[in-house]
Amino acid sequence: MNKIYIGKIVGTHGIKGEVKILSNFQYKNKVFIIGNKLLIDNQEYIIKSYRHHKKFEMVTLNDYNNINDVLYLIQKDVYIYKNELELESNEILDSELICFKVINNRGENGIIKEIFLASPNNKIMRIMFSHEVLIPMNSPYLKINKDKQEVYINLIEGM
Repeated sequence: MNKIYIGKIVGTHGIKGEVKILSNFQYKNKVFIIGNKLLIDNQEYIIKSYRHHKKFEMVTLNDYNNINDVLYLIQKDVYIYKNELELESNEILDSELICFKVINNRGENGIIKEIFLASPNNKIMRIMFSHEVLIPMNSPYLKINKDKQEVYINLIEGM
């Protein structure tokens, strides 16, 4: 089974076994649901409670209700099975976009090399044509065809 990186446990909160997960995952609303399974060190854990606090996803796992039960999880990476993510047909993971073919309105072909966060709410695609182009993911000039694994970009003057 394929697993997808969600984030990292960076600490605990309180004394009742709640852990703080730092995550930039784009579909947190599909991951952090009570009853969902998380993978930590290839072991499955069930989410028993969830809440968002500041920049952290706060969860309690399995039947742990004491800080001493979860201290060993600090600094561990958190994953989810891809098949449990249940994405809609129009949703795609950033990691799946890497290496998609890119076609622009000038007839050039390129490839997506990287997707990164420029700010907490702004993802940028680094695309290599004969030159490098940076395009915001929320750009109105961008159309993604998941079935053909292609991205169509209408480049404007200066790009």
